[in-house]
Amino acid sequence: MINVLFVSFESLPFVKTGGLADVVAALPQALDHEKYDVKVVLPLLKTIKDKYMSDLHYVDHIYINSGIIHEEANIYNLYLNNLEYIFIENDTYFYRDGVYGYNDDVIRFAVFNNAVLEMMIKCDYYPDICHEHDYHTAVLPALCKIRYDAIEKIRRIKHVFTIHNLAYQGVYNKKVLFDFLGFDYRYFEDGSLRFNDDANFMKIGIVFADIVTTVSKTYSYEIQTPQFGENLEAVLQYRRGDLYGIVNGIDTKLFDPAKDPDIRYNFSVRNYKAGKRENKAAVQESLGLQVRPNTFLVGMISRLTSQKGVDLLISSIDHWMQRDCEIAILGTGDSKYEYQLKMMEERYKTRCVYYCGYNEALAHQMYAGLDLLLMPSVFEPCGISQLIAMHYGTLPLVRETGGLRDTVEPYNEYTKEGRGFSFGPYDLFAMQHVFDYAYDTYYDRPQDWAMLIKNAMKYDVSFSKSAKEYEEVYERALSK
Repeated sequence: MINVLFVSFESLPFVKTGGLADVVAALPQALDHEKYDVKVVLPLLKTIKDKYMSDLHYVDHIYINSGIIHEEANIYNLYLNNLEYIFIENDTYFYRDGVYGYNDDVIRFAVFNNAVLEMMIKCDYYPDICHEHDYHTAVLPALCKIRYDAIEKIRRIKHVFTIHNLAYQGVYNKKVLFDFLGFDYRYFEDGSLRFNDDANFMKIGIVFADIVTTVSKTYSYEIQTPQFGENLEAVLQYRRGDLYGIVNGIDTKLFDPAKDPDIRYNFSVRNYKAGKRENKAAVQESLGLQVRPNTFLVGMISRLTSQKGVDLLISSIDHWMQRDCEIAILGTGDSKYEYQLKMMEERYKTRCVYYCGYNEALAHQMYAGLDLLLMPSVFEPCGISQLIAMHYGTLPLVRETGGLRDTVEPYNEYTKEGRGFSFGPYDLFAMQHVFDYAYDTYYDRPQDWAMLIKNAMKYDVSFSKSAKEYEEVYERALSK
């Protein structure tokens, strides 16, 4: 049995800020449990503690001494869905209303990474593979290979580090390496831990991990270029022999239109017409749109940031409102985008609506009721929304980047293939052109639209294929 420890700052069903939590929840479940014994370790954040504390089992107590950090922590565990979840309790740094965004985040991450290693020692649990996720846990391979290398059982651990979004790197003053992580200064001097004159957690993870993965094949190529490399392209090119792109999947038990309790009418590919009709009406009613069964219902479910292509969306609404369509947008983000969307809603009452905030049940209902989901991202490491949308019979319109390119096969009216629509250049004309193409297909070629829905719903969006690729990666790591 191969022991694998997932190390992450978030995971469903406990806490989520983005797609990272979906992956850490779904991938361990999809691995071959006859071959892999998988555990997940998380900080005991306030959200988790307030809801689950009565279900947790006390394991042990640890001390964390790292640079000037001298903390204590408790270890708890919980068995859920055939997995063991391990939680590190330290209320000073983890009992916060939010997950990220604090001035002392770097100390919080340092405490967690060191606590994971102290947990291994205290519990005499040494995994064969540590699978670290994003910059919050990226220093763990370096800690194992530098500070804890005298412990043979820790030194032999292989590390797989997954980049979920290269834009978020954890760049801090170099003093954090010595003050909070306890590294010797010579590792900064020789460049191992240095990025310019700072500490960059993402860079450290890329350098010290045995294998580096990211969440789609196209993104793995993109991040080796200056356009998408976020100043780490040279480091990634250096590791390209150990860099793999594996597209994400979704939890098809959580996102199942046939059983989803959050949608009005459950359906499958066999009765999708009734399902789409009833759920479209539910979206229109709940958001105050005109309840018109045949109108083209377009939506976006997203954080409102420039990365997500919100500029193109806002610039296109006036053009789209000249046509027979309705628009529904769910999300929150940059205040300038929120204001502009509120103005658009005011201008086109009952035809364009903006829900400011996030509502999980409404998101499920929109996935089930929309005709077209917009994802005009500048870049998208993988994307989860397009996978959910296709599974619910909503066709995605995406820009050809990262995981969007890898998962959304564009409609070809001549070969009758595809499961969505896509455009290449990031510009307004390109997006409006493909939107018009989708609009015309919906109204003028209904048989093709039906074919696209069936193709989308039959497309395998589960983690089963991806899990096999990760298992191959684990084998490569173990052979190093």
